Amino acid sequence: MLDIKGVNQYYGESHTLWDVDLSVPQGSCTVLMGRNGVGKTTLLKVIMGLLPVTDGGITFADGVLQGKPAAARARLGIGYVPQGREIFPQLTVEENLRIGLGSRRDKQRHIPESIYELFPVLKDMRQRRGGDLSGGQQQQLAIGRALVLDPKLLILDEPTEGIQPNIVQQIGDVIRRLNQEQGLTVLLVEQKLPFARRVGDRYCLMEKGRSVAAGAMADLDSALINKYLAV
Repeated sequence: MLDIKGVNQYYGESHTLWDVDLSVPQGSCTVLMGRNGVGKTTLLKVIMGLLPVTDGGITFADGVLQGKPAAARARLGIGYVPQGREIFPQLTVEENLRIGLGSRRDKQRHIPESIYELFPVLKDMRQRRGGDLSGGQQQQLAIGRALVLDPKLLILDEPTEGIQPNIVQQIGDVIRRLNQEQGLTVLLVEQKLPFARRVGDRYCLMEKGRSVAAGAMADLDSALINKYLAV
């Protein structure tokens, strides 16, 4: 579904991504892992069109993504939950969710009831301001907002960061349900190995801006963990 071949990216004079390859098959849950600062978030921003690509190719559902703005990529069916959530704190929960409706391909103007079924707390708090929610509730809101556009691919950047354990469990349950029961393709950045193993069926490891290993999650062995993930 998503294929990245030989992507390079620069911040000014700094070369941040080096010939990165990544394949996210349709129906998979692929976890992008690596130590802090290796380029994981940068790669997600490149996929979403928030950072430019110097060279290389990115295709989604057999279409080329280069040159398309972020809004157009959302309309193609890519939902994105950024690191830090980036909800609108002065808007209500319902207003935050409605923002995602503008990118739906079917032009639907009602928040799908399925969002509230996945995250009942959002229905209970739909008239509260986003900034008044706890960190875990804000993360659920950010995921719900991405799901409102009815994505073919859901991209999440460290969805468990700074979240209380019970909400981490709920988010893991939602990801597994979306992926395994509904067939939604998922790409996420995750630092917690137990969570990654629980939700993911594929992995990709990054080191110093390069993709260095990829495969089935069951094949992520202790040698790779010690070399690329241990701190």
